[in-house]
Amino acid sequence: MRKEDCFYLGKIAKKFSYKGEVLIYLDTDEPELYENLESVFVEIDKHLVPFFIVSSSLHKNDFLRTRFEDINSEEDADRIMGAEIYLPLSQLPQLEGNKFYYHEIIGFTAEDERLGNVGVITGVNDNSAQPLFEIKKGTIEILVPMIDDFIVEVNRENKKIILNTPAGLIDLYLNE
Repeated sequence: MRKEDCFYLGKIAKKFSYKGEVLIYLDTDEPELYENLESVFVEIDKHLVPFFIVSSSLHKNDFLRTRFEDINSEEDADRIMGAEIYLPLSQLPQLEGNKFYYHEIIGFTAEDERLGNVGVITGVNDNSAQPLFEIKKGTIEILVPMIDDFIVEVNRENKKIILNTPAGLIDLYLNE
């Protein structure tokens, strides 16, 4: 399995028992969706390795207490401590309305209610306090904050996002 075909679910945070059980920190708003997984991909030496789950249960809201097949001791658990956990993109819950996954909107057209076609969304920059749409119009890169009030509609059928940005925001990029 390639990392590009997966999404990050969380990280093996700590050991839970001397029998090899671990606590996986789930980086999600809905941890209950992942309580009954059969398997996950664990990143070991930059490769995703399938691990089969014998049992799991939610622990203190954000953790999944997990017992993996073939991890039967503290020493076994030590080998996967801190490893990142991934699942195939096909296991992401479907979002509706104006909610979307970052990977889902790459290639969508960005349209502004005032300005019309702004360009094509080439990525999302989430390295700052506020995630930004990275929009390409010819050779110009336009950055628009991902603020709910700016997003009028996510149209999956036509692969387009309708925005209502404040006057001057996009013009800053286009009038250079």
